[in-house]
Amino acid sequence: MSSFLLAVAAEKEGTPVFKFPRWRVKGKPIPEVVDAYKAVGAELNVMPFCSQFIPMNVIDHPKHGSIIYHPSILPLHRGASAINWTLIHGDKKAGFTVFWADDGLDTGPILLQSECDVEPNDTVDTLYNRFLFPGGIKAMVNLAQPAEAIHNWIRGHDKVPGAWTVIDGQSVTLYGSSMLGGSVPEGQPLDIEGASQAARVTKNGLVLYGTDGKALLVKNLQFEDGKMIPASKYFSSGESASVELTDDEKTMAEEIRNIWKGILSNVPAIEDTTDFFKSGAASMDVVRLVEEVKQKCAGVQLQNEDVYMATTFQDFIQMFVRKLRGEDQEEELVVDYATKDVNNMTVKMPYQCFINGKFEDSENGKTYDSISPTDGSVICKVSYASVGDVDRAVAAAKEAYENGPWGKMNPRDRGSLLYRLADLMEEHQEELATIESIDSGAVYTLALKTHVGMSIQTFRYFAGWCDKIQGKTIPINQARPNRNLTFTKKEPLGVCAIVIPWNYPLMMLAWKSAACLAAGNTLVLKPAQVTPLTALKFAELSVKAGIPKGVINILPGSGGVVGQRLSEHPDIRKLGFTGSTPIGKQIMKSCAVSNLKKVSLELGGKSPLLIFSDCDMDKAVRMGMSSVFFNKGENCIAAGRLFVEESIHDEFIDRVVEEIKKMKIGDPLDRSTDHGPQNHKAHLDKLLEYCEIGVKEGATLVYGGTRVDRPGFFMEPTVFTDVEDHMFLAKEESFGPVMVVSKFKDGDVDGVLQRANDTEYGLASGVFTRDINKAMYVSERLEAGTVFVNTYNKTDVATPFGGFKQSGFGKDLGEDALMEYLKTKAVTVEY
Repeated sequence: MSSFLLAVAAEKEGTPVFKFPRWRVKGKPIPEVVDAYKAVGAELNVMPFCSQFIPMNVIDHPKHGSIIYHPSILPLHRGASAINWTLIHGDKKAGFTVFWADDGLDTGPILLQSECDVEPNDTVDTLYNRFLFPGGIKAMVNLAQPAEAIHNWIRGHDKVPGAWTVIDGQSVTLYGSSMLGGSVPEGQPLDIEGASQAARVTKNGLVLYGTDGKALLVKNLQFEDGKMIPASKYFSSGESASVELTDDEKTMAEEIRNIWKGILSNVPAIEDTTDFFKSGAASMDVVRLVEEVKQKCAGVQLQNEDVYMATTFQDFIQMFVRKLRGEDQEEELVVDYATKDVNNMTVKMPYQCFINGKFEDSENGKTYDSISPTDGSVICKVSYASVGDVDRAVAAAKEAYENGPWGKMNPRDRGSLLYRLADLMEEHQEELATIESIDSGAVYTLALKTHVGMSIQTFRYFAGWCDKIQGKTIPINQARPNRNLTFTKKEPLGVCAIVIPWNYPLMMLAWKSAACLAAGNTLVLKPAQVTPLTALKFAELSVKAGIPKGVINILPGSGGVVGQRLSEHPDIRKLGFTGSTPIGKQIMKSCAVSNLKKVSLELGGKSPLLIFSDCDMDKAVRMGMSSVFFNKGENCIAAGRLFVEESIHDEFIDRVVEEIKKMKIGDPLDRSTDHGPQNHKAHLDKLLEYCEIGVKEGATLVYGGTRVDRPGFFMEPTVFTDVEDHMFLAKEESFGPVMVVSKFKDGDVDGVLQRANDTEYGLASGVFTRDINKAMYVSERLEAGTVFVNTYNKTDVATPFGGFKQSGFGKDLGEDALMEYLKTKAVTVEY
């Protein structure tokens, strides 16, 4: 019975069906029967379980092999009488199994299983007709179950054979299912047979609800006549008005008609009503049609999905012409800007969450104030993302990775988009630097050169890597008499989360996201709560660059809500974090417990700088100050402790203080300003407390240590000396403009090295000496991810950056950073 019903269902769909009395004689396949089968060119065999022996050269012939439907929950009952034995044994559950065929035919890997209750009066016929046939062959969706089960059922049948349900009395097949997190968008209710509650047609698709109250989203619907529509268009009245073709377009239409003729060679003539699929076309023909049309008309954006949406020749031409004219382009990005007249320009700042290519308010409508550190005023109100916003952003990133153009894109084309993004950042560099300055307190000239300038360089560097990601061939022991080829492939991880700090808001975004995107991943990024504005401006530029929707998502908000949910989310495969060591530990724990997602951490530092008496004193003073006061001391690699050789200590301190007195503290937008405000008030308060502790412990406050008497969050550059190894200042990072200086005895190289390494941090370090032997000796023994010799803060986009010990692991920048966002797959082929 299963053979007959499967054949009937297949023949209705125009699928070739073979039923031979026998496939072999005396144990050998019958050549004529096998040849007749092979002539069809099947890509996949779909078979009912049967007692006939089908030769393995038939089973293995299609490129996708063979799958078998068996009316039992294997391995409970096997054989042709499986349904009978289900009833004979009094089983409370029946079901079916779809599995891959192997040498034993019914012992291959299981592809799908589903079960149903056995009713008291079920017979073989009622059980089969009620569930086993419609469930296994026709794939009807049982909507009276949890949302995830419905989702799994739909995606398990996508694209073939397609899971269907009954809507308004007709069978409708559902394609493109994804789970929904957070709130469901507004839409029109739709009653569906067997559903626990009314579905909803929304702008994003058809929302179905499970018995557990959770929801899933269906992208496309296909009707009994074969027509497919976006699920969001279910209630659209009538058809779109026909486009009147120009003479040139009519000529192009006839050329496309010839393409259809070449593919549908079995059809006498291509009429306007000719249906591509009902005429016998298959999935490979879809690819051929799309590519031939694109070859004829370079530049038209045509996708395989478009063919399924316009199956008749007339509809296809209408769709094609609309695309040719650009009438079906995605809606233009709508941005509600906060504007500010500042720095001789009007800056336009997005302030909403950026999810799936659109700016939108947070799910709960919450906002918070973004404060200017220069005077404490409110720049604008920014959306405060919720857990639901995180779930929607992750779902968008996952869809973009799995089904969007980004995952299918040629790597060189991906690189072109990143180059374009870098170009746009350069075109807007003054605006970006101004936003960075008013939002983070960075001196404008530094923001222009480093915060923004290095961000542009980073994207250009990684854009060049896109088409250079390569695996290796590996010699292995051969399996004689056969031979083996083993090679590795570098593949993207999937959806990645990035959490960045507030000291270099745009640059930290670039350091992580450029490598992430170049590797082919999609991302959800949380900027620091106090500095979200350049990240949101970057999101706007990414749309202008042509980055597909869902690839980049930006969620302003708190670490406790957004960051925590990102670290816990089961669909995220990598989290990159820059911030404090305690938060890094919490993130790593959450990532491990959730789904063992990959993690890279750039954490705190207490970077030692060793200044020997044989140094270039002018350079040591200049670079020593830069090592501490660069970017107001809000610098992860800042020299947290300077060790100065005793014989030059006093001279060094005197010259540093002399230079500090020359520094201009003030408005970061003033081009002559040397030192701007600290990032936010809570940080300024923490720095003042840090200095108070230093004084109480007995360190000598040589200069500064106080707040500048003016509006905003300004602090005097500060110098402490006589700092002993046990003191708070010697062990804890200030992350501010506080120079912590300790003496060491003349010539005591090993002693000062031991003191320098006596910390759980290992981010950066430095040494100043004219003696190259000493420089190399010290650099080899300093326990830090970066060692600067006779320079400091010299980072480059090609140089890997990252720490040791509790300063974290993983690298930003350089080829090493790219490897953080790739996985290695080994493939072994026997031949």
